[in-house]
Amino acid sequence: MPELSLDPVAKSANSLGPSINQRIFRAAMIVTFAGVLVKIVATLKEFVVAGAFGRSDAMDAFLIAFMVPGLLVNLFSESMNQALIPTLVRVREQEGPEKAQQLLSSAMIWTCMLLTCGSLAMAVAARFFFPMVVPHFSPAKLLLTEALFYALLPMVLIAGIASNCTAVLNTFDRFAWPALAPMVTPLALMLGAWVLSPRIGIWALVCANVAGALIHALLMIWMMHTHGYRFNLRWHGASAAAREVAGQYGPILLSGLVASSGILVDQGMAASLNSGSVATLAYANRFVGVILNLLAGAIATAVTPYFSRLVARQDWAGCRHTMNTYVGLTALVSVPLALAMILGSHWMIRLTFQHGVFGAVDTAAVAPVQAMYAIQLPFFVVSRVFYRYLVAIRRTTLILYCGIINLVLDVILNLLLMRWFGVAGIALATSLWTVSSFLFLWFWAYRLLPPAEGQLA
Repeated sequence: MPELSLDPVAKSANSLGPSINQRIFRAAMIVTFAGVLVKIVATLKEFVVAGAFGRSDAMDAFLIAFMVPGLLVNLFSESMNQALIPTLVRVREQEGPEKAQQLLSSAMIWTCMLLTCGSLAMAVAARFFFPMVVPHFSPAKLLLTEALFYALLPMVLIAGIASNCTAVLNTFDRFAWPALAPMVTPLALMLGAWVLSPRIGIWALVCANVAGALIHALLMIWMMHTHGYRFNLRWHGASAAAREVAGQYGPILLSGLVASSGILVDQGMAASLNSGSVATLAYANRFVGVILNLLAGAIATAVTPYFSRLVARQDWAGCRHTMNTYVGLTALVSVPLALAMILGSHWMIRLTFQHGVFGAVDTAAVAPVQAMYAIQLPFFVVSRVFYRYLVAIRRTTLILYCGIINLVLDVILNLLLMRWFGVAGIALATSLWTVSSFLFLWFWAYRLLPPAEGQLA
């Protein structure tokens, strides 16, 4: 990394740090509460959809078809957000809004091209991919899955654009409406299930998903336009900033692929155990996954634009103050939650899942697995602070190395712990490699954080 010196126009840590930390805290609270509201609406949507379609073959086909578009958006668009935002903030701070607009326009073209190419590749591979994923589907059910998948593909590009615009809005301290806007899609799904399902069946969910994603994207484009950035797909050449974004994008994308591989590894190894092990793993991760998404997602969303701004101003005292503050705060929140989930795991599973065919034996099987998963909570949430700082200083290769180490550890620990604890060993392995990830990111974040009066080499 080139040598950086302190920017004489940057504010001091004493004047900037507390203000930044208060704004991060407010942003994290806004994103968390908005996320809870969106989850509530999404849960209501599940009730409406379940009432309309139940556990039908058509619903099975839709859920499998819907899986791939979401994965493509997370891989291509979310990776671009992480690669783009620190550079976009720096360019806006140091070179002005017009240069930042040019960089955004170029990045948007890349994102749209990647999302389109990924969609086309999956469209070609669908005939081979779905029979491998769901070999037990009947030929008619498999054909319906493929047809639904092709109809859902426009969502990939639309949702990717919405994701990019949301990340840009966050750099203007706009968190509430961007975090609430995804509520449009479950509302559209409820309306579609009520109004359209009697006429067109499962295709009502396809129409509602595409319409909801389009409304969401248009809202984000409009909001971004009101804050000075235009949705303008135009290539402005391979500038130094554009090359920097491209150089950071690769490692982040690969780390996302590695993380996705880890999920597949866990499910594949669980499938080799007793019948029902995959379902046990899924049920056990429901509550832990929701809390991880809310807490880790909120802190990552909140700190990213502020770390990017501090790094652009080369205010290392402010970075250190922010990092120390939010490591302490995230630990203060996540440790009690983890203990509560570990100690109350049996009660939680019995209260929420134990009805119908899910009996006391199932609760006894799922509860210890959830407790093992819950161990990771504080380590994962706190590590997001270190992760976002490393992204802000453009050391994304470290993120990739961390992901590769985690994948290797996941396989080794699964093989060892499955012998002693069965499916609970897979959950424990996940928590243990999360501890390893925390230690890795903690070491490098502080190792690469220079003193306030120094320089970053």
